[in-house]
Amino acid sequence: MQILKKKIAFIISILLFAFLLWYLFIKPYDYLVSMTYRASAGTINQSVKSWSKAKKNNILLRSKDFFNIEQKWQFNDSVHEYHWKITPVNDSTTKVKVYIKDIANSFKNKLVLPFYSNNFEQRTKRNIFDFNRSITEHISDFKVQVEDSLQQPPSSYCAYIPIQSTQLLKAKGMMRNYPILTGMLADNNVELNGRPFLEITNWNRSKDSISFNFCFPIIKGDSLPQNGLIKYKEFKGQKSLKAVYNGNYITSDRAWYALLSHAQKTGYEVLEAPVEVFYNNPNFGGDELQWTAEIYMPIKQ
Repeated sequence: MQILKKKIAFIISILLFAFLLWYLFIKPYDYLVSMTYRASAGTINQSVKSWSKAKKNNILLRSKDFFNIEQKWQFNDSVHEYHWKITPVNDSTTKVKVYIKDIANSFKNKLVLPFYSNNFEQRTKRNIFDFNRSITEHISDFKVQVEDSLQQPPSSYCAYIPIQSTQLLKAKGMMRNYPILTGMLADNNVELNGRPFLEITNWNRSKDSISFNFCFPIIKGDSLPQNGLIKYKEFKGQKSLKAVYNGNYITSDRAWYALLSHAQKTGYEVLEAPVEVFYNNPNFGGDELQWTAEIYMPIKQ
């Protein structure tokens, strides 16, 4: 019996030593925060980026891939590393884990955090609470409803302006070119023939950059105005997955990610070239949750 007790004590000592060795010298983070949101992984990804870019002490933001974002914060003379790990549970629920480390004081934090809260922990909590407030407000500011049946945007002849932008500045690019496009068409009595829309021609998801055509359907005429900026083309709608988006058009790309998740769930192969058809003019203001856009994600034929 005495020998057995010694063996058990020895094993416990080894396990305790191994744990302390891992905790103090191998564990890659000082603090872990876990959260769950009723939002798609794409919404979380973009929200982390937009929230971080708005902060002056954010000194690095880099995506390892769509589900992993690395970040560095400067707090006085301390640099904190954040590793955001995004894990989709289903189309509308996402788990987020944030692994946080104070580069210069990691060992000290591991020693003291089990016993009391220090400045590192308090600052971390304030930062995460601020993010949580921001994303909770954002999630309440829009709605996305994915429809079950395949549909297609209406085909049309259109006048358009090609634009290069980031996802975040997409709406700003449209607003900047809206008076140019509508003014030229109105001055030359060109008849409109449908709702304005955009078609994404290139989407670099790793850089969040896009190229798109901002289009107005028109009646094709023999002498259309030319100014070197406005172009004309036949737009042919393709069979697509469809979602209805309500909210500010700045963040209508949240519906893109919802459609990508739906495509993965249902087994459809899609072209990452969404089309957005707009039902409201933001210049008129109003309740943004009443703004509507139809979002189409073409399927591969």
